[in-house]
Amino acid sequence: MEKLSRRLTVVGLIATMCGLSACASLPENLISAPDVKLQGVQVMGLGFKNQTFLLSFDIHNPNPFALPVSHVRYDVRLDGMRFASGETASEITVPASGDTEFAISVELDLLSTAPQLLSIVREGTRSEIPYELQGELGVDIPFTPPVSYRSDGAIQLN
Repeated sequence: MEKLSRRLTVVGLIATMCGLSACASLPENLISAPDVKLQGVQVMGLGFKNQTFLLSFDIHNPNPFALPVSHVRYDVRLDGMRFASGETASEITVPASGDTEFAISVELDLLSTAPQLLSIVREGTRSEIPYELQGELGVDIPFTPPVSYRSDGAIQLN
Protein backbone atom coordinates (compact mmCIF):
# COMPACT_ATOMS: atom_id res chain seq x y z
CA MET A 1 0.00 0.00 0.00
CA GLU A 2 2.84 2.35 0.89
CA LYS A 3 4.54 1.65 -2.49
CA LEU A 4 1.33 2.51 -4.32
CA SER A 5 1.02 5.74 -2.36
CA ARG A 6 4.61 6.75 -3.26
CA ARG A 7 4.06 5.93 -6.93
CA LEU A 8 0.88 8.01 -7.01
CA THR A 9 2.73 10.90 -5.35
CA VAL A 10 5.58 10.70 -7.89
CA VAL A 11 3.13 10.48 -10.80
CA GLY A 12 1.22 13.45 -9.38
CA LEU A 13 4.41 15.52 -9.06
CA ILE A 14 5.47 14.67 -12.62
CA ALA A 15 2.01 15.57 -13.96
CA THR A 16 2.07 18.87 -12.03
CA MET A 17 5.55 19.75 -13.34
CA CYS A 18 4.54 18.95 -16.92
CA GLY A 19 1.41 21.04 -16.52
CA LEU A 20 3.37 24.00 -15.13
CA SER A 21 5.95 23.82 -17.91
CA ALA A 22 3.15 23.80 -20.49
CA CYS A 23 1.59 26.87 -18.86
CA ALA A 24 4.95 28.65 -18.79
CA SER A 25 5.41 28.21 -22.53
CA LEU A 26 1.79 29.00 -23.39
CA PRO A 27 2.15 32.82 -23.67
CA GLU A 28 5.08 32.42 -26.08
CA ASN A 29 2.81 30.45 -28.41
CA LEU A 30 -0.01 32.97 -28.06
CA ILE A 31 2.03 36.10 -28.82
CA SER A 32 2.77 36.87 -32.47
CA ALA A 33 6.11 38.58 -33.06
CA PRO A 34 5.79 42.34 -33.55
CA ASP A 35 7.07 43.98 -36.73
CA VAL A 36 9.93 46.35 -35.80
CA LYS A 37 11.41 48.66 -38.46
CA LEU A 38 14.34 51.06 -38.29
CA GLN A 39 13.05 54.44 -39.51
CA GLY A 40 16.11 56.62 -39.15
CA VAL A 41 19.59 57.24 -37.80
CA GLN A 42 20.25 60.82 -36.78
CA VAL A 43 23.54 62.33 -35.58
CA MET A 44 22.89 64.08 -32.28
CA GLY A 45 26.42 64.93 -31.25
CA LEU A 46 30.01 64.54 -32.40
CA GLY A 47 32.81 64.54 -29.87
CA PHE A 48 36.51 63.88 -29.98
CA LYS A 49 36.09 60.28 -28.82
CA ASN A 50 32.35 59.58 -29.09
CA GLN A 51 29.36 60.21 -31.31
CA THR A 52 25.75 60.18 -30.18
CA PHE A 53 23.08 58.89 -32.55
CA LEU A 54 19.32 58.73 -32.25
CA LEU A 55 17.88 55.50 -33.66
CA SER A 56 14.17 55.77 -34.50
CA PHE A 57 11.95 52.68 -34.73
CA ASP A 58 8.35 51.80 -35.59
CA ILE A 59 6.64 48.81 -33.96
CA HIS A 60 3.49 47.14 -35.28
CA ASN A 61 1.67 44.84 -32.86
CA PRO A 62 -0.32 42.14 -34.75
CA ASN A 63 -1.85 40.82 -31.50
CA PRO A 64 -5.44 41.55 -30.35
CA PHE A 65 -4.06 42.81 -27.00
CA ALA A 66 -1.64 45.56 -26.00
CA LEU A 67 2.06 44.75 -25.53
CA PRO A 68 3.64 46.57 -22.56
CA VAL A 69 7.37 46.64 -23.40
CA SER A 70 9.75 46.68 -20.41
CA HIS A 71 13.05 46.59 -22.32
CA VAL A 72 14.38 46.53 -25.88
CA ARG A 73 17.40 44.52 -26.97
CA TYR A 74 18.70 45.49 -30.41
CA ASP A 75 21.45 44.79 -32.94
CA VAL A 76 21.64 47.15 -35.94
CA ARG A 77 23.72 46.58 -39.06
CA LEU A 78 24.08 49.30 -41.67
CA ASP A 79 25.26 48.33 -45.13
CA GLY A 80 26.16 44.87 -43.78
CA MET A 81 28.40 46.23 -41.01
CA ARG A 82 27.66 46.12 -37.29
CA PHE A 83 26.65 49.62 -36.24
CA ALA A 84 25.09 49.48 -32.76
CA SER A 85 23.81 46.94 -30.27
CA GLY A 86 22.63 46.99 -26.72
CA GLU A 87 19.68 46.89 -24.38
CA THR A 88 17.63 49.71 -22.93
CA ALA A 89 14.76 49.95 -20.48
CA SER A 90 11.43 50.97 -21.95
CA GLU A 91 8.02 52.09 -20.80
CA ILE A 92 6.16 51.93 -24.11
CA THR A 93 2.94 50.08 -24.72
CA VAL A 94 2.11 49.06 -28.27
CA PRO A 95 -1.68 49.14 -28.69
CA ALA A 96 -3.63 46.06 -29.74
CA SER A 97 -3.40 45.66 -33.54
CA GLY A 98 -1.68 49.05 -33.58
CA ASP A 99 1.55 50.94 -34.07
CA THR A 100 3.87 53.07 -31.97
CA GLU A 101 7.22 54.77 -32.39
CA PHE A 102 10.20 54.88 -30.08
CA ALA A 103 13.76 56.18 -30.19
CA ILE A 104 16.99 55.12 -28.54
CA SER A 105 19.97 57.38 -27.93
CA VAL A 106 23.19 55.48 -28.63
CA GLU A 107 26.70 56.62 -27.82
CA LEU A 108 29.38 55.01 -29.97
CA ASP A 109 33.15 54.99 -29.72
CA LEU A 110 34.83 56.84 -32.61
CA LEU A 111 37.59 54.26 -33.02
CA SER A 112 35.20 51.32 -33.39
CA THR A 113 32.66 53.03 -35.66
CA ALA A 114 34.87 55.30 -37.78
CA PRO A 115 35.64 52.71 -40.49
CA GLN A 116 31.94 51.86 -40.96
CA LEU A 117 30.87 55.51 -40.99
CA LEU A 118 33.62 56.50 -43.42
CA SER A 119 32.72 53.68 -45.78
CA ILE A 120 29.07 54.74 -45.82
CA VAL A 121 29.76 58.49 -46.11
CA ARG A 122 32.50 58.02 -48.72
CA GLU A 123 29.91 56.75 -51.17
CA GLY A 124 27.93 60.01 -50.85
CA THR A 125 26.00 59.21 -54.04
CA ARG A 126 23.57 56.81 -52.34
CA SER A 127 20.22 58.11 -51.12
CA GLU A 128 19.53 55.14 -48.84
CA ILE A 129 21.42 52.59 -46.77
CA PRO A 130 20.31 48.98 -46.29
CA TYR A 131 19.88 47.85 -42.69
CA GLU A 132 19.37 44.61 -40.79
CA LEU A 133 17.74 44.70 -37.39
CA GLN A 134 17.21 41.98 -34.81
CA GLY A 135 16.58 41.76 -31.12
CA GLU A 136 14.04 41.06 -28.41
CA LEU A 137 11.28 42.95 -26.68
CA GLY A 138 10.83 42.23 -22.99
CA VAL A 139 7.07 42.05 -22.54
CA ASP A 140 5.58 42.89 -19.15
CA ILE A 141 3.03 40.06 -19.16
CA PRO A 142 3.38 37.39 -16.43
CA PHE A 143 5.21 34.19 -17.45
CA THR A 144 5.96 35.62 -20.91
CA PRO A 145 9.51 35.26 -22.25
CA PRO A 146 11.04 38.03 -24.41
CA VAL A 147 9.59 38.22 -27.93
CA SER A 148 12.15 38.12 -30.77
CA TYR A 149 12.00 40.31 -33.86
CA ARG A 150 13.99 40.57 -37.08
CA SER A 151 13.66 42.86 -40.09
CA ASP A 152 15.58 44.45 -42.90
CA GLY A 153 15.02 47.35 -45.24
CA ALA A 154 16.60 50.67 -46.10
CA ILE A 155 16.75 54.05 -44.40
CA GLN A 156 16.82 57.34 -46.30
CA LEU A 157 19.88 59.57 -46.05
CA ASN A 158 19.19 63.25 -45.56
